[in-house]
Amino acid sequence: MPQVKEITANELDAKKFIEEKAAEISQAVGNGIAINALSGGVDSSAVTMLGHKALGDRLKTYFIDNGIMREGEPQQIVSIFKKLGVNVQIVDAQDAFFGALKGIADPEEKREAITQTFYKKVFGDLVKNSGAKYLLQGTILTDVDETVAGIKRQHNVFEQLGIDPQEAFGYKIIEPLVQLRKDGVRKVAEAAGLPVSIFNRMPFPGPALSARVIGEATRERIALVRKATVILEQELAAVKAFQYMAILHNDRVTGMRNNKREFGQQIEIRCWDSIDARQARPTQLSFSALEKLANRILAEVPGVVSVTYNIAPKPPSTMEAV
Repeated sequence: MPQVKEITANELDAKKFIEEKAAEISQAVGNGIAINALSGGVDSSAVTMLGHKALGDRLKTYFIDNGIMREGEPQQIVSIFKKLGVNVQIVDAQDAFFGALKGIADPEEKREAITQTFYKKVFGDLVKNSGAKYLLQGTILTDVDETVAGIKRQHNVFEQLGIDPQEAFGYKIIEPLVQLRKDGVRKVAEAAGLPVSIFNRMPFPGPALSARVIGEATRERIALVRKATVILEQELAAVKAFQYMAILHNDRVTGMRNNKREFGQQIEIRCWDSIDARQARPTQLSFSALEKLANRILAEVPGVVSVTYNIAPKPPSTMEAV
């Protein structure tokens, strides 16, 4: 199992790091073509800028619209990168992902279904059509740590588990950020010229909103948690938290609407204070902020009759629910 030598944010010289990694990417790819998937998160955005610096137009960047992203996300991200001179192509793969998720409730099986669909099916087709032999990917050290420790299988970790991407998927993976944690990646992203809306962007999981649906991630349940997420991000926009999220539970709970009993849905809110995601504490939001959040979710998200706030720290909790 390959060992990764950490570069802490304190010892990181971001500009030197960018030059070194761009040179490494250029040397690895040679005169060939590389591709990468841009989600708009700080990790994938930093990798896109490194790859663009190293390869220019020989880096083909795609936004995979898997149907499980936040409201309007594909168009927003493509617009931001267009202003930076990076062309991003949106690939509609919603049917492939929802087909793969059908009938699956177990969290690890959901992650594996998304991983296989992304790397084998969707990216496999893109690789064949582009002729690329390399995939640039924003794996960071925390992803590796959590996967190897068995805490959570991160969708983008392979070699550390003894999986050869060349053998499994037909292409090599380059991971220029794997020595860094989130605070280091933010420094690199800022130094690479990304706007504050990206380099200070809140972490978002690879399995996207399917990681915020407990149980089966159907189109309908994703649409429901997406609505709750819009409200949450509006209401907590001014809160200086590391990450916040809305989670849709699987169990129904008893509620009342129009003087009638209703077995409705429950939404859990999580909001975290953290530096690098290894440890975290729930943000001490005011009761009035929580009350406003709950009232809006109850009024605007169909079928929701319960809104709760998580107050367990990490560990033993994790940032995401699944």
